[in-house]
Amino acid sequence: MDIFTGQNKTGAWKVCAERYHMRIADMHCDTISELLEIRRKGDPEEIRENTLRHNKLHIDLEKMKKGGYLFQNFALFVHLRGCENPLEEVLELADLYYEEIGKNSDLILPAFSYTDIENNRAAGKMSSVLTIEEGGVCKGNPAFLRDLYRLGVRMLTLTWNYPNELGWPNLEQPGQGVDRESFRPDFRKANTTQGLTETGIAFVEEMERLGMIVDVSHLSDAGFMDVLRVSKKPFVASHSNARSVCGWVRNLTDDMIRLLAEKGGVTGLNFCPAFLTDVPDGEATYGSIDAIVEHAKHIVKVGGIDCLGLGTDFDGIKTHDELPDASCMPLLVDAFEKGGFRASEIDKILSGNVLRVYKEVLG
Repeated sequence: MDIFTGQNKTGAWKVCAERYHMRIADMHCDTISELLEIRRKGDPEEIRENTLRHNKLHIDLEKMKKGGYLFQNFALFVHLRGCENPLEEVLELADLYYEEIGKNSDLILPAFSYTDIENNRAAGKMSSVLTIEEGGVCKGNPAFLRDLYRLGVRMLTLTWNYPNELGWPNLEQPGQGVDRESFRPDFRKANTTQGLTETGIAFVEEMERLGMIVDVSHLSDAGFMDVLRVSKKPFVASHSNARSVCGWVRNLTDDMIRLLAEKGGVTGLNFCPAFLTDVPDGEATYGSIDAIVEHAKHIVKVGGIDCLGLGTDFDGIKTHDELPDASCMPLLVDAFEKGGFRASEIDKILSGNVLRVYKEVLG
């Protein structure tokens, strides 16, 4: 029977939701940035209708509870090219995050360690973990990194799509004299020569000392290898798939998957349709659960079951056709079961592998 139609979909959702209650751990979403954008537009009705508890976005607390979430990483995303003061932007995003989490302590509590997540689970509460997507907000100053740790940040994505003081992204940059607005990068051309800067290497070392997780999603191939060489602890690619399955450079090569696994790290399945399925230029792709399962199977085949987790990229991507929001995660669990994954393996993908890394790095 087709799990995506009528009563069968409802039945699959109910069974998997009960079986995997409070198991989902998502390493990446952009919900806080979306909520701040709604506030800045200033429409009172839109602001009232879009809170962290309930909104029109991919993720809210009600959807998370329905979807069986244990914890969610909430990224503070900063677009360097469109931001005059990146650090100020982070502080404003963090203020909104703590305001919304504080209003909803009946459902969710902030977590700063693995122990916090387990204590919150024991109390029947979901957990939120604060992360930053764009290491450039620190402007290369390790004092700012330490201040962000004190603010509660426990994961830092070293780069987004632009070079910063820490390193280079895996996105082709316009050459000298090329108009940035008209430039169209080749999304299948990996950056294998420009990696971490000396400052970036120092940041990785300081993050490990502090107990902050290094995130290599968006980082260049060369930068990935630099992190691998410098790091002493597991690191993550919070929202990256398999490049052998879909050729976008945002995904990991098989060699990178193997090396990440050997380091004890985890990559999070990204639901972005463009990162799931190769389609001819100009054609649209809308995403399917089957495509996510295909990436999962390939990553496990290459790196083993212990290197795979979830990193939906919800609220940073266009709506996925078959997994439109966080409440639908039981449908993915059902697809994992139908795809041949054992219950113990699904437990590891949903949260077990990520929790292992958090326990080792965050304590």
